[in-house]
Amino acid sequence: MKKLILILSFLTLNLTFSQSTTKLSVIESAEYKDKVKSTDILAIHTSNEGLTGIVRSSKKHILFDVFNTSLEKVFSHVVDSHKKERYVGDLFYGDEIKFFTVYTPKHNIREVNCHVFNLKTKSYKKVKVFEVTVAKSKFLFPSKDNRQTSFAISPDGNYIAISTDNIKKNINSYTIRLLKASNLEIVFQKSYQEHKERFLEPNDLSVDDNGTVFALGKLFIKGKKQKKKGDANYEFVLNKVTKDSNDELKVSLDEEHIKSLTISNVDNKLHLLGFYSEKNVSRIKGGCNFIIDKENFSVTSKRTYQLPTEVYEDLYGYRKANKKKKKELSSFYIDYVISDTNGNTYILAEEFYITQQYVSTGMNGGYWTTTYHYDDILILKFNAQGELDWGRSIFKRATSPSYNAFLKNDELHVVLNSGKNLTEKKDGRTKASKGWFESSALYDFVYSSNGDVSYDKIQNNKGKTFYLPYYGTFSNNKFIMMSSARKKKQFMILE
Repeated sequence: MKKLILILSFLTLNLTFSQSTTKLSVIESAEYKDKVKSTDILAIHTSNEGLTGIVRSSKKHILFDVFNTSLEKVFSHVVDSHKKERYVGDLFYGDEIKFFTVYTPKHNIREVNCHVFNLKTKSYKKVKVFEVTVAKSKFLFPSKDNRQTSFAISPDGNYIAISTDNIKKNINSYTIRLLKASNLEIVFQKSYQEHKERFLEPNDLSVDDNGTVFALGKLFIKGKKQKKKGDANYEFVLNKVTKDSNDELKVSLDEEHIKSLTISNVDNKLHLLGFYSEKNVSRIKGGCNFIIDKENFSVTSKRTYQLPTEVYEDLYGYRKANKKKKKELSSFYIDYVISDTNGNTYILAEEFYITQQYVSTGMNGGYWTTTYHYDDILILKFNAQGELDWGRSIFKRATSPSYNAFLKNDELHVVLNSGKNLTEKKDGRTKASKGWFESSALYDFVYSSNGDVSYDKIQNNKGKTFYLPYYGTFSNNKFIMMSSARKKKQFMILE
């Protein structure tokens, strides 16, 4: 996500304060030109001291940049990368970005490396973490959409957990490695969930300050296909892995179908949060929460909640809400799980699907076009007791990842680009999308602690810099996002 010329001061002429209705202050940096062309942002993080680090990739390089509190670029480092090396995840704590890649020197060799980039000292080093031999064409990590389920760092930053899978030829096998974050040395390595026939789909990974690793996954009973009707063909399994033990806890389902669960830590308990359906995993009837006692390692509570009426009113209007409530939503994927200091947890998911259309060119035949849809947003808030507090949704249409979310002063902010003016429907809905001939605008949807929403415009984009909320980072009560330009870059700060 860039050579900035910016001094963060009210006296400088290089700063522009955007005219807006947002409650947050809006600051834009001066424009700068990037020496290396790259639009692929792989990681962006801001330290407690206000240093922002960005990791990007180009065709043959990995690029590391550091920006100071005024968002001036103060350091840049370019590393050669191999075409057989791919990014698999990143972690951030203190001043360091740990950027993990897998290199395949031979068809059956996988080398996991960690690029350690310190924002404060501006130092860089590459560490070979481990190397394994795998069956041909096997992958150590899940697909790119689920790669962050394989890495976790303890709250105190002392331990890193890495989960890998499918490294044996005729058996499903999964391995946990616990590392010291300071030197990346392996504390222990332990296999779990070895089965000849049963396949595990990783869901989430967590490690505490004692070095205890919790690995959550969906274990299929037969094969690895989700049944569209009838009983679920899987069960959720939570493994508690230490140097001396490996305990397994099965999280039983009744008649629910659950696509995936994510881990939230609240008061020494694990909350396994997600969405459930009564039909199949691609649909949503409501939210669910399995509460796990970490010490006794047992399920202490299981709760399901139907989606509140407000969710359907936001999507379909008050006239159709009750009728639509009898049906289930579909094709939503969890993007963000955000917890506040009071133990509340917010889950945000976006509707995603793909369509294809055949375009005829006459005598010469035709071609297929593929459209990616990033549409409605679903928001649920669970309180510290694990109960569903409220639910809302955003009625929108987009063809690329378009939003980001953060908590500030007990309010949830959802930042996204939409049409210049939000469409107010007669049925009470507010539609966030851009018309064919309409210019766009950057908005901040602000949800209070009780779920009330205000629609605050940050700026009209016409004639101004277009920013990408999706590639943003929130730290020290500031949200930083960068522009979409390929060469000339700019930042916006919301605080």
